[in-house]
Amino acid sequence: MNSLREITMTSRERILAALNHREPDRVPLDFSGHRSSGIAPLAYLLLRRALGLKEVPLRVYDPIQQLAIVDEDVLDLLGVDTVELGRGFALSDADWADWVLPDGTPCRMPVWAIPERGNGEWLLRAPDGLSLGRMPDGAMYFDQCHWPLLESGDQRPLDDAMRECLWTAVASPPGPLAPDGATLAAGARRLRGSTSRAILALFGGNLLEMGQFLYRMDRFMEMLAGEPLRVHAFLDRLLEMHLANLERFLAAVGPFIDVIVFGDDLGGQNGPLLSPRMYREFFKPRHSLLWRRAKELADVKVMLHCCGGVRPLLPDLIEAGLDAINPVQISCRGMDAAGLKRDFGRDLAFWGGGCDTQRVLPFGDSEAVREHVAQQVRIFAPGGGFVFQQVHNIQANVPPENILAMFGAVHGSEHPVTSAGSCSTFPESRWSPG
Repeated sequence: MNSLREITMTSRERILAALNHREPDRVPLDFSGHRSSGIAPLAYLLLRRALGLKEVPLRVYDPIQQLAIVDEDVLDLLGVDTVELGRGFALSDADWADWVLPDGTPCRMPVWAIPERGNGEWLLRAPDGLSLGRMPDGAMYFDQCHWPLLESGDQRPLDDAMRECLWTAVASPPGPLAPDGATLAAGARRLRGSTSRAILALFGGNLLEMGQFLYRMDRFMEMLAGEPLRVHAFLDRLLEMHLANLERFLAAVGPFIDVIVFGDDLGGQNGPLLSPRMYREFFKPRHSLLWRRAKELADVKVMLHCCGGVRPLLPDLIEAGLDAINPVQISCRGMDAAGLKRDFGRDLAFWGGGCDTQRVLPFGDSEAVREHVAQQVRIFAPGGGFVFQQVHNIQANVPPENILAMFGAVHGSEHPVTSAGSCSTFPESRWSPG
């Protein structure tokens, strides 16, 4: 891994080689390829300035997490190998409306998801005015504030309940811009024809999290422990809906994407949120049905976005058909990079774990970031099975010099910033892993 290598692959080839556990020509890089590898708008604004790039409209495509669209010039300059399917939509000025960030910085938001001003807070509402999410003054993203099934009975149709759920009702692009399969397919086809980057499609298919979104986290965890028959009935209804949606989704976009992204945060800082036994009873069979069906419907790799310390669950996730896990939260218990690579690196690709965003990226200096990232790459990259990504989204308080140090370390550049307001070009033809 210490020798210089000629760059011979396209971005798509590089990502697929890594996911197939072949060592690519250089470390594949994801930045903003999905909604857990992005960047907060204020941090993105400062990053563009540090790169010496011209001012462009600041677009917040994910209203809930307040994530910025990373523009093509930044993707090119940083050598990013991924793009999200949603970038093939919302291409017209008419799809965006003016808003302001919490500090007063002008930005643009999707026209269908403009927050409304409340008393000392911003609110995301359903069409009937019901408040679904709130962002108090001084906060940087929205929190869920309504749980559709917390008080109502289980007989309520799930599609009706999801219209009152923050995470399913407030969409990022394509959102309502793709009301049917033909429109969705046309956008996916157009994006595939415009880029050599690997395309990630966000499907979701959440199981544990959907219970938490609809019943509230504490209540659903109580149900798992005390009302298993009720939970199985709910999950059966949910699985039926997910499978039907998966059929429609991949019928439209399957030929044009490379990775389908599911979501279920199964872990916390100190380990899994549920035991391996409980995972096997409630979720493993249903995950397996979803992931294996996705591979039957399209030539795709299955990635699960799953935060937290989930090492005890990895053998079951692999058996269920998982190809890659993200964000590989290395600061959690049991998520030591060397141990993960040693014990699971033959069967599972690690999409993330490249830089700790809890302590190192926001609070270390540039040199500490470079050393940390170089070490993570040395552990994860040999033999393939690794796509570099920082652990989850870059938050608003991260200094731009640390972000540049992170990407510079991935590309083997010792000095990514050569002077204030300018950035050296990362290697185009050769790569050394630092």
